[in-house]
Amino acid sequence: MNSQEKLFELEYSLFCEFRDSFIDQIDILQKVSRKIARLDVLTGFANLAITSEYTKPEIVDIGEGDGILEIKDGRHPIIEDLTEESFVSNDAYLDFNSSNMCILTGPNMSGKSTYIRQVATIVLLAQIGCFVPASSSKISIVDRIFTRVGASDDLSSGRSTFMVEMDEAANIVNNATKYSLVVLDEIGRGTSTYDGVSIAWALAEYLVKNIKARTLFATHYHELLRLSERIPEKIKNLNVLVEEDLEEGTVIFLRKIVEGGTDRSYGIYVAKMAGLPEEVVSRANEILESFEQEKMFSSDSKIRDTDALFSKSKNLEKSTFQYPLFTAKESEIEREIQELDIDSMTPLEAIAKINEWKKRI
Repeated sequence: MNSQEKLFELEYSLFCEFRDSFIDQIDILQKVSRKIARLDVLTGFANLAITSEYTKPEIVDIGEGDGILEIKDGRHPIIEDLTEESFVSNDAYLDFNSSNMCILTGPNMSGKSTYIRQVATIVLLAQIGCFVPASSSKISIVDRIFTRVGASDDLSSGRSTFMVEMDEAANIVNNATKYSLVVLDEIGRGTSTYDGVSIAWALAEYLVKNIKARTLFATHYHELLRLSERIPEKIKNLNVLVEEDLEEGTVIFLRKIVEGGTDRSYGIYVAKMAGLPEEVVSRANEILESFEQEKMFSSDSKIRDTDALFSKSKNLEKSTFQYPLFTAKESEIEREIQELDIDSMTPLEAIAKINEWKKRI
């Protein structure tokens, strides 16, 4: 045995002696370790509360107080430390009744995602025993916090960004309860406009009518603002204030959440901020103006009869939805329907005609 091997053997022998000397004390050591860990966490909470001016939340037991979630001057605990600007605080209010769901619209880069995430974070901090970044808060305990935020695919599993989004949405509707908090950010953006707004609308309706979970729903689908008209006793609209200078062509994001909806997203302005060439930005404005003038799209998407569009009837009139860029060629069956004289047909003739069309489809 050479000197190096002897050194290793001696080192291991000393280690074993040291380890064995603690075997009889292992239970005590584990208890002390857990107490030190708890003390470390509580000390961290206390230090954070003092240095960042956090306040003690008022906790309401689950199932009591109409599920109230009230936050005054709430702040995002991480963003306010990272940003060089003065962080703009915002209020939040949810309950089981008139504010069961808040639909939040506003421009890109205005702070929608920050707002809904800060509410979820404040609820989480309150429930783990920490003071919260707000001037005051009253929070009813939630059983779970569900989030659908961000956009990422899962290439290793063969799932697209939209599939990941739908998997997470399915998890929410299958597992959330009335006592859950649900945070949704841009549901439906991973697919076509028609499919996306339809999924977002149906999901919002299901959450309010079936699950009744308190929900914050950030979206650029301005059609969803009509939900507050259809279900005013449960849904309210919020938006993020901006200050627009028409002469200078600039937009200032005020970061303040107020009641009501908005029909502007300022996506082209944000694209300009990101450094897209002026030629591209100018052309984008021309195309947008053309869409608005021709009613193919508009700032509020020009769904003029949303009630008819999203009713249980499957007969959607063309005037209730966005106009397509290219009109599909009329099918032979559609032409026959247009030319059909319904008044002169007997019920049996009508049934026979429908069966004929069914076989041809």
